[in-house]
Amino acid sequence: MLHRALMVLAALAGLGASGSALAEELPPGRAHPWQLGFQEAMTPIMAQINDFHTYVTAIIIAITLFVLALMVIVMVRFNEKSNPEPSRTSHNTLLEVAWTVIPIFILVAIAIPSFRLLFAQYDFPKADVSITATGAQWYWIYEYPDENISFNSIMVPDAQLKEGQPRLLTVDNEVVVPVGANVVVSLKSNDVIHDWAVPSFGVKLDAVPGRLQQTWFRAEKEGWFYGQCSELCGRNHAFMPIAVRVVSQDEYDAWVAGKKSASIDAKGKLASARD
Repeated sequence: MLHRALMVLAALAGLGASGSALAEELPPGRAHPWQLGFQEAMTPIMAQINDFHTYVTAIIIAITLFVLALMVIVMVRFNEKSNPEPSRTSHNTLLEVAWTVIPIFILVAIAIPSFRLLFAQYDFPKADVSITATGAQWYWIYEYPDENISFNSIMVPDAQLKEGQPRLLTVDNEVVVPVGANVVVSLKSNDVIHDWAVPSFGVKLDAVPGRLQQTWFRAEKEGWFYGQCSELCGRNHAFMPIAVRVVSQDEYDAWVAGKKSASIDAKGKLASARD
């Protein structure tokens, strides 16, 4: 029995070690095989979410160990053999006050940081970049209203993937934002309820038909970051990836200029075709 338990612990340790090694080798911004825990935080909000998760987990472990200790004490000291004459006490005022008051303190200790996190999530800073994301069946429509840019973002099929591009996460047109900028994302839907979720940014908000919702993020590291629709929106729900490329301000300015130029060329060709 002991040998079997040691084998299980060794397997779990090996699993954790392999997961950590893979996470170190592969870039952040997406989940990796055998990864444990959340994705690496890339925004201040996700860092707060990680801290809050660790804090609440510590409280849960402490409560679980306390209850386990009480159960062990009861089983050992108050079983029929050790305690043949059980007490007939039915009330203990101090104990009743304690098990009423202590949970209240625990709930308050959890509520205060959770309210701070909620406030941080919904207290939008002044936007450096504004984006409108519209859910459709089954792709995303992005607009940069300040730059007069709009495009569709559709998943790239497996057969067209290039080396290094992740399956089911790569799109033909990704969202591009400058590093360190406050990005406010307005969400809406053309048809059913979708959900714009990027785990490493700590962003997850429904896109609801007939309703405009907003969220924000500030990416603190350049790179590619991925998410997916997190609402069961239909048969192709699993094929609505979200790709965000965080670049330097100069690269972002060049990307905006390129998108505007392409839009002007497209409009010119359309006008010529009509003439």
